[in-house]
Amino acid sequence: MNAIQRSLVVGCTAALLAASAVMPVAAAEAPTGLTRAQWPFQATEAGRFDEPWAMSFLPDGTLLVSERRGALKRYDPASRRKADIGGVPKVAYAGQGGFGDVLPHPQFARNGWVYLSYAEAGEANTRGGAVARAKLTLDPNGGGTLSELKVIWRQVPKVSGDGHYGHRLAFGRDGKLWITSSERQKFDPAQDMQSNLGKIVRLNDDGSVPADNPFAAQGGVAAQVWSLGHRNALGIAFDAQGRLWEHEMGPAGGDELNLIERGANYGYPIVSNGDHYDGKPIPDHATHPEFAAPKVSWNPVISPAGFIIYSGTQFPRWRGNGFIGGLSSKALVQVSLDGTLPREVARYDMGERIREVEQGPDGAIWLLEDGEDGRLLKLTPKT
Repeated sequence: MNAIQRSLVVGCTAALLAASAVMPVAAAEAPTGLTRAQWPFQATEAGRFDEPWAMSFLPDGTLLVSERRGALKRYDPASRRKADIGGVPKVAYAGQGGFGDVLPHPQFARNGWVYLSYAEAGEANTRGGAVARAKLTLDPNGGGTLSELKVIWRQVPKVSGDGHYGHRLAFGRDGKLWITSSERQKFDPAQDMQSNLGKIVRLNDDGSVPADNPFAAQGGVAAQVWSLGHRNALGIAFDAQGRLWEHEMGPAGGDELNLIERGANYGYPIVSNGDHYDGKPIPDHATHPEFAAPKVSWNPVISPAGFIIYSGTQFPRWRGNGFIGGLSSKALVQVSLDGTLPREVARYDMGERIREVEQGPDGAIWLLEDGEDGRLLKLTPKT
């Protein structure tokens, strides 16, 4: 452990122990995936996209869908009309990089703001995640245009390589913008407060830093940080109680579902419930109780991507459950978040890599398949 890591552990001990008060629950042997005949829902194809990465509904019921190569689409599920949004920023498309998340402001109907995350090129063949805010003017004929685009946040530093951007977005009840910033496969930055890699970031909606962030007094990028010690965080969602949940890909094993606490350190790369890809072991969370441990971990992995906590009416028994897209698992993974024993309760075998999960205005669940010609699927109760 280097000097930066030691100082972080000492400085955050109280918060870390509090975050670890509820012991983690490692997922038992993975449940058998439920086949189509066993699904309690029907999946209807509603469209197709080129390497879709994220989607969000607008108040009028149309969808914004980001495509990783750099396009932003507006899609009407009712008419199946698809149109381009103009004025999108240039993205660095390579490896895992490209266009990322798209999220309307909670008051979009009033202010027209949308937030975009994407991989941005830097000097000397470096790249990093960026988040921009822009005004979206909708075209009555189906598309729209972005204006007043301004980058309000960047990963620091930009580094070489094309992996582990994270850059998932969410708004909390407090009106703050939350960003998952993965560690770009560089390990140590997740514990370095001079970097915002491997962190959960909390900002005001204009990109400024809230004065009540846990490390605000440190200034610089440390002031942006809400929690640290994360690997590749590709899902973030608030539950009905206002608690923030996050999932992230582990290394060789050890995918995690975490309950995010103020100022907590989740331990990567010092601890993980998985090991390095070369087989070198990483100490488990249980060996370092000063770090906040996952509430659920998976080994074999599910490769989580996309995340909702269901609150709709079409599946009333599922309210309060989390739904996670599975890439390598090619599944929709259902987790119970109630009580003191979060756990996986069902796994639906979708047959394709699931990149994104969203809840529709009518309470249906929507999925985006990963890759070229990825399908948009609408899940409704089986009749």
